[in-house]
Amino acid sequence: MRASSDLANSYYAATAQAWETQASLASAEDCDIAVIGGGFSGLSAALACAEKGLSVILLEANSIGFGASGRNGGQLIPGLRWSMREIDVEFGRARAKAIFDLAYSAVGRVKSRIAEHHIPCDAKVGHLEAAYKAAHFDTMRRDAAYLAKHFSWEAEIVLPKDIGQHINGGGYHGGIYDAQGGHFHPLNYALGLAKAAQKAGVRIYENTAAQAPVDRGTHVEIRAGAGALTAKHVIMAADTWTGGIAPELSGYTVPIMNYNIATAPLPDADQLLPSDAAIADSRFVLNYFRLSADKRLIFGGGEKYVQQPPKDIAAFVRKHMVQVFPSLAQIPIDYAWGGAVGVTMNRLPHMGRTGNVFYAHGFSGHGALVTTLAGELMAEAVVGTMSRFDLFANLPHSRFPGGKWLSRPLATLGLLYYAMRDRL
Repeated sequence: MRASSDLANSYYAATAQAWETQASLASAEDCDIAVIGGGFSGLSAALACAEKGLSVILLEANSIGFGASGRNGGQLIPGLRWSMREIDVEFGRARAKAIFDLAYSAVGRVKSRIAEHHIPCDAKVGHLEAAYKAAHFDTMRRDAAYLAKHFSWEAEIVLPKDIGQHINGGGYHGGIYDAQGGHFHPLNYALGLAKAAQKAGVRIYENTAAQAPVDRGTHVEIRAGAGALTAKHVIMAADTWTGGIAPELSGYTVPIMNYNIATAPLPDADQLLPSDAAIADSRFVLNYFRLSADKRLIFGGGEKYVQQPPKDIAAFVRKHMVQVFPSLAQIPIDYAWGGAVGVTMNRLPHMGRTGNVFYAHGFSGHGALVTTLAGELMAEAVVGTMSRFDLFANLPHSRFPGGKWLSRPLATLGLLYYAMRDRL
């Protein structure tokens, strides 16, 4: 998420684990791998490269987890934005099976990183996709049955009469509960990855904005902050900032502004969400929410297609929260924050390689799990193991129409159309 402001009023920043801010780059340095971006993808890539014995420098323009990795809803949703039924129809069974094996392995990779490095990030199990309309529930049931039959991934079909086991509010028409999903404190996960990377030998520089890498064929040069880097390979993991560093990639994503609030601790929190699962509904402009470790409701709702934030973020999101939980109309909002999600045309992550530069961006609001995997895939690729990286890199992508000046307005019109359909 590109910051609309700093993280001063974020619940995550207020409850972040201790972290010593790292110095800015101020000299010329060499390394095997230069990583641009201190979010999940970049930190995961840096850690994985260091574990392979490579010398790694990570550059972060602001602070670790400053973007989407420290601002998102904390929802751990297995898979990609496309259902496996859609992927199977589009790509055929053999390729779909390979994509499934890779994409769904992200669940285990995040859990392994948390356990291996003892990352205190309030990780909890369980994710529910709630059906906003009865027709949505019918589609969910078909997708869940298809996933179980053809890919052996079991998720529980929650009938409308049983939805109260997970949520008391919203009038949802059933849903799909996935015990392999869950939720966590995203900024603390990012800081935990950063500490693990440092222990593995990664040199981290914060407040160090990178300029466009210059690929010389045998090496890559980067001007950054008051210093410079020479690296054998560059891993670009800047998400919504990618286009500013690599203009040739800018047309593949547009930024969509999202906002979150955290209430005061709720005495009846367990009545609202009895299973303590993370919830995301099935609307195009979805509501998503969960309980924090200290029983606050963290709620995300609504989108804006201009980068100027609402004058009152709390009021902007509250109206969506109250539609789901009317009893919270007067509850104090202790924190409100937001930023931008990088969205691709087809809502699948955009990964690839240009010479000695590898990149991953455009996770389209579905990246809390897949970003860790993407970083590890890029780490494999820089040492020449391309097969798993290529599964994602070969996904079809196209630029948003309209070029530099019209792509965002045209994308906005399309998004507004789908948002309107939510209300019909």
